[in-house]
Amino acid sequence: MRKLPEFDAVRDIRLRKDPYFDAWIYNFMTENNLEHLMNPTLIATPEQLRFMVSLADDQVYVPCSDDTFRLLTAQDTPRALQEQYNRAWRIIMRLVRSATHIEKQVKRRIMQYCRHRFRLHISQHTAIPSRVVKRLTSIVLTQSGQEDPWEGRKQSANRKARALLQDPALQRLLRRPPATLDPHRDIVDMRWELDLTELVRLLHVAMRGRRWLECPPSPLEVEQALESVGAPSAQLRLLFGPETEPRKKILYLCDGDGGVMFDLAVIRVLLRMGHQVVLALKEGFFFYAPMIWDAESDPTLKEEMESAFILHDDRVTKNDLLRHLREHRFVVISDGTRERLNLYRASVTFARAWKECDVVMAKGWRADHTFLRTSHQFTRDIVCFWCDDDGQCHITCKPRATGVRKFTEKDLTGKADEIIEAMREARQQGKAVMFYSCIIGSIPGQTKTAINVVDTFVRHLREKLDTTFIINPAEHFEEGMDGDDLMFMWERVQRSGLIDVWRFQTVEDIETSFALQERKVPSVWAGKDSTYSTGCTKEMQIALDMQKKHRELQIIGPSPDNFFRRREYGVGKYFDVGISG
Repeated sequence: MRKLPEFDAVRDIRLRKDPYFDAWIYNFMTENNLEHLMNPTLIATPEQLRFMVSLADDQVYVPCSDDTFRLLTAQDTPRALQEQYNRAWRIIMRLVRSATHIEKQVKRRIMQYCRHRFRLHISQHTAIPSRVVKRLTSIVLTQSGQEDPWEGRKQSANRKARALLQDPALQRLLRRPPATLDPHRDIVDMRWELDLTELVRLLHVAMRGRRWLECPPSPLEVEQALESVGAPSAQLRLLFGPETEPRKKILYLCDGDGGVMFDLAVIRVLLRMGHQVVLALKEGFFFYAPMIWDAESDPTLKEEMESAFILHDDRVTKNDLLRHLREHRFVVISDGTRERLNLYRASVTFARAWKECDVVMAKGWRADHTFLRTSHQFTRDIVCFWCDDDGQCHITCKPRATGVRKFTEKDLTGKADEIIEAMREARQQGKAVMFYSCIIGSIPGQTKTAINVVDTFVRHLREKLDTTFIINPAEHFEEGMDGDDLMFMWERVQRSGLIDVWRFQTVEDIETSFALQERKVPSVWAGKDSTYSTGCTKEMQIALDMQKKHRELQIIGPSPDNFFRRREYGVGKYFDVGISG
């Protein structure tokens, strides 16, 4: 096999430079079932992925550590990679052996079937070890007929964890004031300092949770563990600032080793500090990791999560998610996966929750590999906390990518309100208000051309129409805004009731615009109009809805029937999902 090009960091890799390497990458993506076009219903679009990962043009995201990917690109199977595959095999064999309800003959058949699949997955050593675990786990669960073979184990672990957290000795140590506390400080600062100290102590308890459940600690061991906890780091102080700072929205990720009761103790402190928390659980079985359904089937967990709002919609819209976050301070969602966090397979709801939150808190060594041992940059600040094989606890923060801007609900609402105020002023001056719905990014790679087309035509309309205030969407775009942001902002404008004429772009509009530019219509634009855009389709639905409330609203352009062959607009997309069959 031809040697692949060397690289210092995975984030430096760019496609379209070496056809051979591009082919290898495409094979790698399809082998691991990460290519969106191969499975568009399950694998995130590039736009959805950019909600979470900061990616440049032609950059590829790899859901594993740089070291693991470097091993996968080697010509032969390196020993370190084989060790990861061997660990994956031991995990699966442990799962099979734990299925005591299966007959020996059936268990032997499952083992042999897994062995065949395992050899196939690693034959070209391009399969990510965590993906091998996920695929073989699916085989075992399907063949054994169990959805959650460790349900009893998890429920027992949750009971033990709650008993440990309620132990008077542990509570006394958790609540003991720090020796460095200055009694002369402002009471607000003291309250924040005490909350932050308790938060860090509970993070250390959560990191040791799995070990302490398997081997309950003595009071002396607990005291020694908590005495080793230092003062909160400067990074944590910045992320979870004092009460004078704005409160944060926090996305909290559980670990495959379990310990959700300790996570809930951490979350209670965060809520008391005034923050909002979105807790992401697993969609299906992933060893000790809590599933979203456990919140209803596990009595212990159900009682502890009584105050949480559980959101079961895995494709929630931006509007609905923001509404839930306004109404509830503690929301529980599914990440959409049955494996170590894989952003390619994460649900729409998870991606949108990531985008709306300010900080991601992730527990366990898997989080260390997913977020810290990769050179990729993410769109949100990330706090990883885990305990290594030597029992050493770590709390490490990874800042969000430079230049990433988050448009909050307040930002988008403010921009929409500015436009609404301009519409209101125009009306007071006796002008008619026209909104122009047009193609902006519906043709991939043609966004710049689309903006020129609409700008040219709107200038033409403004010269031709007297006392008419025309809203051109292209004039209100800001760098960093994605399709979700734009649709949220424009829907607020469109439902204001101040639009007199709603004009949808036609084929003639586009031809006129190119003629005004003294250009021929490129073939990719031939026959295009607003019905080609899923965003415009959604806007036609809003226009018809508003026309029922405001009968005087005029809708100009293609027939509404021509729009509704399109599906819901894609997550984060400027362009279409596709035409429904």
